[in-house]
Amino acid sequence: MGVDELPQSALFADVEVVPIDDLFAQAPDEAWEKISCGDGAKGPRVYHWAAVRLPAVAEFDNQGEVPHRMRWALARRSISKPDEIVYYLAYASLQVTVQALVRVTGARWAIEECFQAAKNDCGLDQYEVRRYVGWYRHITLAMLAHAFLAATAHQP
Repeated sequence: MGVDELPQSALFADVEVVPIDDLFAQAPDEAWEKISCGDGAKGPRVYHWAAVRLPAVAEFDNQGEVPHRMRWALARRSISKPDEIVYYLAYASLQVTVQALVRVTGARWAIEECFQAAKNDCGLDQYEVRRYVGWYRHITLAMLAHAFLAATAHQP
């Protein structure tokens, strides 16, 4: 039976729905860990991080009867401004650590910088196409041009 066949009430029948900010507001102080999510322009990006496993959904998270993956809610709190909290959702194996979730979350900035550079230098966002094939060709050519420019810029 697929998710589309289940009544809406069955999808979240045994899950208490709580706003994510309320969920992390209940976290004790020891739940927050000081972890670097990678190097930034001014050195390591260090924040307080907390993670909580979300309830499993058998149709998605289990292989047979055994849970295989888990959904996570992750919160990043600024050290200098503790009221500024950013939330992330993750889907990872049961054995994943908070440090690994933070490391992957920190990789997002490098990816965003790459796309921004491709937009600025190669016109990644300057397409006017009507079909997928035209869009795919434009994106592929722009990313290839960006890779070429990045590689030639780092040659001695």
